[in-house]
Amino acid sequence: MRASRWGTREGYLAQAEQELCVLVQVESRKGLDHLDEIAAVQGIDGVFIGPADLAASLGHLGNPGHPEVQAELQGAAQRIRAAGKPAGILAVAEADARRYHSWGYQFIALGVDVLDLTRGAKAALSRQQEG
Repeated sequence: MRASRWGTREGYLAQAEQELCVLVQVESRKGLDHLDEIAAVQGIDGVFIGPADLAASLGHLGNPGHPEVQAELQGAAQRIRAAGKPAGILAVAEADARRYHSWGYQFIALGVDVLDLTRGAKAALSRQQEG
């Protein structure tokens, strides 16, 4: 629906197939173990890494900033790029996004909609309670 701008993009269906981008997401130790094979699959346009779920899979639940996780994230970007595919990742903070970009990640989702919505709602509530 988003690609067609919620049905408002004229002629979308006629050209959709030429505009499709197939991304796969790797979020586990097993996925990292097979990353080179995954990135080599014909028809996959890029690989997206999920830091939080990867951290949990590596035994660091709730801590994607753990040095082991960060090392794996850096290595994953290099491996994906070596396969000739763009590497993507989710960054919750701007500093993370800058670091991931410096490691070779080419598309970075910055922020999490639910977290941003929650923060905004809490800030609005706080302002109302103060006033």
